[in-house]
Amino acid sequence: MKINDLLNHTSEWLKGTGPNSDIVISSRIRLARNLNKYPFPHWASKEQLEEVLAKVSDAVSRINMLKNSTIFKLAELDTVDKQFLVERHLMSIEHSQKTEYKAVLVDDEEVIAIMVNEEDHLRIQLMQSGFNLFEAKNIINRLDDSLSGLLDYAYLDDFGYLTACPTNTGTGMRGSVMLHLPALVMSRQIERVLAAIAKLSFTTRGLYGEGTQASGNFFQISNQVSLGHGEDEIIENINGLIRQIIEQETQARQILLSKNREVLEDRVNRSLGILKSARIITSQETIELLSMVRLGCDLGMIRDIDRRTVNELFIITQPAHLQKLENKKLSSDERDLKRAQLIRKKLNLMNA
Repeated sequence: MKINDLLNHTSEWLKGTGPNSDIVISSRIRLARNLNKYPFPHWASKEQLEEVLAKVSDAVSRINMLKNSTIFKLAELDTVDKQFLVERHLMSIEHSQKTEYKAVLVDDEEVIAIMVNEEDHLRIQLMQSGFNLFEAKNIINRLDDSLSGLLDYAYLDDFGYLTACPTNTGTGMRGSVMLHLPALVMSRQIERVLAAIAKLSFTTRGLYGEGTQASGNFFQISNQVSLGHGEDEIIENINGLIRQIIEQETQARQILLSKNREVLEDRVNRSLGILKSARIITSQETIELLSMVRLGCDLGMIRDIDRRTVNELFIITQPAHLQKLENKKLSSDERDLKRAQLIRKKLNLMNA
């Protein structure tokens, strides 16, 4: 598989399927793992990082679950390719920087991604569409078992898996759920919800994880600490929290429908109208307008555009995707023109 092959594939996290997919965009389980007798990546020498990459590359080539996957060495990729992988949630922003002896493995379905030599030697990621944390955990555990049979993990009985960040020590597991919460934002309840989340030792980030702010009414919620907690406990705690947020967002949507339906319909249709006719549009404006259109689709206000189409527009209108589609680098102004053209074509085609 080549990176350009991903252009014609819908990312797992954007399929718009699975439980509660009107509110929950995706579920992700990530495991942090390190190789025994090797320093963590930030302290390792170039020779040690190269050895880690070689060992991991050899191990993944032997695992049946990864037979339809590709390893991309980041030093061989240009800036647009690296940003493209970040936009598809296949690697972190941090991983795209200082790329020597770093790599990312991606399976053909974009369900599995493994970052090599990020903060830890391995960051193993499993994505599912909708609210599917337990299924994601079961799949990633099978993969982790296969890898542990080929790689000597850094592990102590008293502490569990050793990780570069102490909060990940233990299971090394972080579960996260991407939520679309426009009604809580519109009803000005979101700050109260986020404050409650923080008190429960969960963290809230934006669309692209650590270091990003929420935009387009998207919020990524994950556990902060792994040490002292079992895997099932972590997932149960996240699940319990997410169920409460789903209920609150559902109630907020129903209240908006019952008390402010005309205002809501106006906002949804104005957003759709701008997207269908704009000649120039920024990435930020696009995501905000698409958020309202997605809400309109989920509430049955828009019937001729499906959720998957809206989800795909979230990603193909991002800067690196636009440049990959054009097969050349574009200035910011050129991207704004191309983005508007792409959106008009996609949405007006749906109505044809």
